[in-house]
Amino acid sequence: MEYAEKGDVLQKIEGHFKRQTCFPEYELWSAMIQCLCGLKALHDLNVMHRDIKCANILISGKGECKLADFNVSKVVNQKEGFLYTQTGTPYYASPEVWKDNPYDFKSDIWSFGCVLYEMACQRPPFKANDMNGLYKKVVSA
Repeated sequence: MEYAEKGDVLQKIEGHFKRQTCFPEYELWSAMIQCLCGLKALHDLNVMHRDIKCANILISGKGECKLADFNVSKVVNQKEGFLYTQTGTPYYASPEVWKDNPYDFKSDIWSFGCVLYEMACQRPPFKANDMNGLYKKVVSA
C-alpha cells in the first residue's frame, strides 16, 4: 500500500478546526465519492468494514482517500446476510449495533455518514458525556 502523505481525515479535520477553516465543498464530494466506491467494492465482495471512522480514512499525496484498518472486517455469510458481533467505534456505530441487533452493510453506510457529517461540521453528529447518553442519542436518531 502506498504512503498516506497527507495523514488521515481526522488529522485534516483537526487542522481545519485549529485554523478555523472548513473543507472546500469539492473535497467533501471527492472524499464521499471515493469512500463510497471503496465501500461498494468491499460490499460487492461480501466484506463489511465495521470500523469506518475518520482515523481509518487515509489521504494520499494526491488527495485520494483510502479506507484502512481492516482489523475487524468480516466476510458476510450469504445465507444469513446479517452480523451480530458488536464492533467498531461508538461515535460511528449504527443504531442496530448499539441495540445488539443483527446488522448488515447499511451499518457501514451509517458510519460513513457520520464521517461525512464530521468532515462538514468539524464535530461528530452524536456527542454525550457517557456511553449511556451516546446510546440514547444514536438510537433515537
